Order: sequence, then structure tokens, then C-alpha cells
Amino acid sequence: MLSFKEQLPIVLNSLNVGFLQTLKLFLVTLAGSIPMGLIISFGSMSRFKPLAALTKTVVWIVRGTPLMIQLLIVFYFPGLVLHNPIWGGDESGRFLAASVAFIINYACYFSEIYRGGIQGVPHGQQEAGQVLGLSKSQIFFKITLLQMIKRIVPPMSNEIITLVKDTSLARIIALQEIIWAGQSFMKGSHGISGQIWPLFFTGIYYLIFSGILTVLFGFIEKKLSYFKG
Repeated sequence: MLSFKEQLPIVLNSLNVGFLQTLKLFLVTLAGSIPMGLIISFGSMSRFKPLAALTKTVVWIVRGTPLMIQLLIVFYFPGLVLHNPIWGGDESGRFLAASVAFIINYACYFSEIYRGGIQGVPHGQQEAGQVLGLSKSQIFFKITLLQMIKRIVPPMSNEIITLVKDTSLARIIALQEIIWAGQSFMKGSHGISGQIWPLFFTGIYYLIFSGILTVLFGFIEKKLSYFKG
């Protein structure tokens, strides 16, 4: 049996590989869900009632069901129901399926944050923009958007930090992220089995990652503090 000193580099190497997969899923989710959430928020606020109703219904369904179920449906539904396993069975297919599920889920959550931020900007300021002869797009980007960003940073930061931990759910479809890597040493991996301590190390990775994001968002909030109210 390998000693702790011999096990440590093996475990850390495996956890590093798993963390890179976790980080990749995190970044891809943000890249897709942040702009998609803004688009969905426009749909939910649309004056075209059928579009607004449809958008709100989709958001309600996604926010009202567990992300784990959504992951299972996205990954297994095409193959089991449509008989078209579009994701394949390899790691890249599992990652793509997880990315789609995460992006849709977080886009719906972000859309509600965007909607609250946009509607929270005093309407009088938009009217002032109209008086100045600004177009609707100019009013949005020069008046509404800047103040919306100030309002949404705290709730967005909370959701993004939650995303860090939610990436662990991807293991339900056998995506080999960091929790998967840590848990594998309990079952037997790289000549190591029956060891639970690697799971505690995964917690350290999450703590450091979340801590870095917390400091970053705190810095952003201070930079945006010139917007009052």
C-alpha cells in the first residue's frame, strides 16, 4: 500500500485535472448564460403578451425544478426518447450536455436578476433621456444599463459563487469534474482505494475558488460605488 507521501502527488494531479474540467464548465456557463439571461429578460418584459407569457413560463419551469433533473433530461432524453444520442458517450459529449443544461438553468436565474435591475431604474431618468433626444438604444446603454449593473452585482455575485459549487452536480452524468476525481479514490483509482481524505482536499479547491471570486466581486462593487441609489 502506498504511503501518504506517495499518494499525495497522485491525488493532487488527479484533482488538478478534475478542477480544470470544473473551471472550464464554470467559464463556459458564464459565457453563455450572461448574455442569454439578458435576452430572456427582454422576452419576459416584452409588450407582446404571448412572448412574455411563454418566456415567464419557461423561466418558472427551469427555476422550479432541480438542476440535477435538468442535467439528466438534457443528457438522456435525446437517446432514450428520440433515439438520437446526439451527445455520444465520451467525455466531450458529457461536457457539452452539461454546458447546455447549466447555461439554460443559469440564464433563467440571471434573467430575473436583470429584470429586477432594469425595472429598478427610476422611470423618470428614462423620460429625461427622451427629453434630451436620445434614442431607445441610447437610453438603455447610457442610462439604464450602467445603473442596472450597479444594482445587479450583489445578486449576480451570489449566483456565480453558487455556480462554483453547482458544477459538482455534473458528476450525475459521469462528467469527471473535481468531486468525481476526489470520490474515485474511495472506490479505487491510480492504485489508491478506500481513501476519503482526497474529498477534503476538493473542499479546499472550492474554498479558494470561491474566496477569489468574493474578493473580485467586492472590488467590482467598490468600483461601481459612484452610482448611488
